[in-house]
Order: sequence, then structure tokens, then C-alpha cells
Amino acid sequence: MSDPAPGGRNNSCLVPGNQAEGVILYGLGGPTEMSSGKKKNRDSKLFREAMADVKPLSSGNRIEPVPRKTPARALQRELDEKAVLAESLLPLSDPAELETGEEILFLRPGVQNRVMRRLRRGHYSTADTIDLHHMDQETARKVLLDFIAYSVESGHSCVRIIHGKGLRSRNEPRLKILTNRILRRQSNVVAFASCRPVDGGTGAVDVLLKSRNRK
Repeated sequence: MSDPAPGGRNNSCLVPGNQAEGVILYGLGGPTEMSSGKKKNRDSKLFREAMADVKPLSSGNRIEPVPRKTPARALQRELDEKAVLAESLLPLSDPAELETGEEILFLRPGVQNRVMRRLRRGHYSTADTIDLHHMDQETARKVLLDFIAYSVESGHSCVRIIHGKGLRSRNEPRLKILTNRILRRQSNVVAFASCRPVDGGTGAVDVLLKSRNRK
């Protein structure tokens, strides 16, 4: 039999313990019990006994969680950001981003810039048209004011005014200047812009109106 280690302890001797409880290891830290399969079975049995009276919840009493809806304001902000991103990717040669110096433009403060871009691209269909050609300034002023009032009363969202390019005028395009000045003073005018070349170019203007029923 080997000599005991210093201090009176044997660090390498395994002594059988209670067979029901496993084996006991004698080492530097003192006796340590090693779990056996029987101990695990006993723990499982105790757990089942403890859970014997527990009944599962009925599925009919469950309350399904209600998904949270995205606030309308947050959703609109996301849509606006996507629209701005899409517009920022447009080529610089986009006609709606270029000014020739002869066109007339107006956007009422507080209205989004994309409204002007859509107007200049011809995205709004015109409900009515008035031609001011061959009128003197006083007649053109009265006809234009009546036309705007009638269009608003009729609920038209977009109309077209043909004022001409003023090529026959001696000094300046008088009807074009008159149209620009009058439209800016009308509270029901949201925006206006010279038409695309195919629709008359700088000799006509598309006007976006705030209808009588729109607040």
C-alpha cells in the first residue's frame, strides 16, 4: 500500500461510497459527490409530482396581441422622404429643373416644391383653357379675372392661359407680364408655370388652383 501524501491525505485514492448515491471522490477540496443516473431519475420524478395538479391554459381564453399600427404622420414622413430621394436621383437634364429665363414661375409659400415639378412636367390635366391673344390689357385683365373666378367656382384644379410670347410687341410681352402679375395676387392660385414646348412653351401658362371646396 502506498504511503499517504504529506498532510495525511491521499490524493489518488477512490473509496466506494453509497451505490445509490454514486461515488465519492476524495481530493484536495474534500469529498465531492458525483451525480448518477438514479439521482437524475429521482429529480425528474419529484418534478412530475410537483406539477401533477398543474393544468394547461385553455387556448380559447388566449388574447391575441394586437399589432401596433404605424402612425399616419410617421407613414407620411416616410413617403415624403422616399419621394425626395427619388427626385434627387433625377438627371440634371430634366426639363422640369431647368429655367430658360423666359418662363414664368410661381409657388405659393408653404406648398411643397414637388408640386411645382409635377406642374412643369405636365402631370396635371387641364380642365379649361382661355386665350388672351389679340386683347388689349384692360380687356385681358377683366377676362382673366373672370376666368379664374369661374374655374374656382367650377372646382377646376388646373387650367391653362394662353398669353402669347409677345413677339409682336414693340418693347415687351405685355400680356405675359400682365398674366404673371394678376395670378400672383389671386389667393386661390396655388402655383403656375410656363407650359412644356409641346403645350405652348413660354407662350402659355398652366395654373394650379385651390378649389372652393378645398380648405
